Amino acid sequence: MNIAIYIYDNAEVLDFSGPFEAFSTASRVCPDGEPFQPFLISETGETISARAGYSVNPDFGFYNHPPIDLLMVVGGVHHDELKKPQVLDWIKNTSASAQMTSSVCTGAFILAEAGVLTDQQVTTHWEDIQDLQSQYPDLNVTTEQRWVKEGNIITSAGITAGIDMSLFLVSHLHSQELAEKTARQMDFVWNQ
Repeated sequence: MNIAIYIYDNAEVLDFSGPFEAFSTASRVCPDGEPFQPFLISETGETISARAGYSVNPDFGFYNHPPIDLLMVVGGVHHDELKKPQVLDWIKNTSASAQMTSSVCTGAFILAEAGVLTDQQVTTHWEDIQDLQSQYPDLNVTTEQRWVKEGNIITSAGITAGIDMSLFLVSHLHSQELAEKTARQMDFVWNQ
């Protein structure tokens, strides 16, 4: 599966690095091939400056990426992304053609603004629960869950919850055994 992790200026570093590590580790320790191909994608494909000035070189831009099976939209200082019609259109169109769409933390706001999240049960970072509910009142925003899966959309709470969600996706898309092996290899206590 091609797993596209959408990043942008001021994206939360662990929101994209954690899931990237989970999927790449799962492929590394999988005994029967490499089931996941994670990559980072930004609007232009040029270097972005994530939180705290962390420079990241995405693998692709909107114009040159391979087919996407799972789209993941991460959180961070996301407000500028909500004002970019080209970004929102790309996310909506990509989500429609992908097998699954997910968000980490405040990435849920971007999915909601793009019209991908409409009336589903969702979650986000605990600090942003009330804002998500008030800005998108048709959503059923859940508290105190690390991730929520409804149909082919899955949202996670903040930051490290993206790793928990990614390990769940490994179990869902491949096997529980591989997810547990991945968590062990990462020396990560998986909150299932």
